[in-house]
Amino acid sequence: MINIFKKTAIAGAMILSAGAALAEYPEKPIEVIVGYSAGGGTDVMARTAAPFIEKYLGEGASLVVKNMPGASGQIGVTEAANADPDGYTLGTFNLPGMMARTIDREAGYDRDSFTYLANVVNDPNVIVTSKRSGLDTLDKLLEEAKANPLAITVGMSSLGGDDHFALIKLQQATDTEFTIVPFKGSAPARTALLGGHVAMGILNISEVAEFQDQLNVLGVATRERSEFAPDLPTFQEQGLDLVNGSMRGFIAPAGLPEDVQAKLIDAFSQLSDDQEFLDAMAATANPVEVVTGEEFKQLTSDLYDLANSVWQTTPWN
Repeated sequence: MINIFKKTAIAGAMILSAGAALAEYPEKPIEVIVGYSAGGGTDVMARTAAPFIEKYLGEGASLVVKNMPGASGQIGVTEAANADPDGYTLGTFNLPGMMARTIDREAGYDRDSFTYLANVVNDPNVIVTSKRSGLDTLDKLLEEAKANPLAITVGMSSLGGDDHFALIKLQQATDTEFTIVPFKGSAPARTALLGGHVAMGILNISEVAEFQDQLNVLGVATRERSEFAPDLPTFQEQGLDLVNGSMRGFIAPAGLPEDVQAKLIDAFSQLSDDQEFLDAMAATANPVEVVTGEEFKQLTSDLYDLANSVWQTTPWN
């Protein structure tokens, strides 16, 4: 009987201890590392989601966004992967780009380096051209590309990202060749387009929504028209089978305490039903698609396999 009381007391103490730890998190600001420059799609997602995650983590929670651009997002995600797994360092995570970085170069992380919290955005690609280029339709763009291989410069956020994969698909589908000009994120790529320093860009629909009057947006890489640009035709409508996009979410280092992981995933899970958050994301033309935990991990693994298969047949470096 005494042993039963002892076991009960010990179990109760453990439950109270775990509950106390959960109640205490977070005790200090949580840093969210963004591997791209401010103003790009990933940065906009992080800054838009932050106050809502704070709300669902509870009173006193604070998320601080820190931009660490460079190496196609690799610097930032490596920093997040190697941080202490205490819940106070999170990172943004782009697919398929972050998995492609582990294939085309030496990387300080792999798909097992993370605790997968949530994918939040599934953002389709668009092809845009500079107003100065004179290439204001898809037909004109492809006609020029076929007549003058490599003459058209293409600005994009990185090599091995969704935009690069979209260009590979475009070149294969149309038997064309373009000259790639990679930038440290989509914001500087868009700036170069606006200035006429590159002729064409492959971006995401959220990144051009506010600039449709300043750029030629030639089409969207979806099967159905986007709700954010219903007048914009898909490429399939124009006879080009091009469907592609970027997924963006949040990770933490592998080994996160289970109670902290559960609290974070619960906070992210509530985003999909938060109308204020959905309205805020709609205002920036970010299509929300929340996938959490193990499902997000499996999605990442599937896209790694896809990127690896592309690399085996069409190395991009």
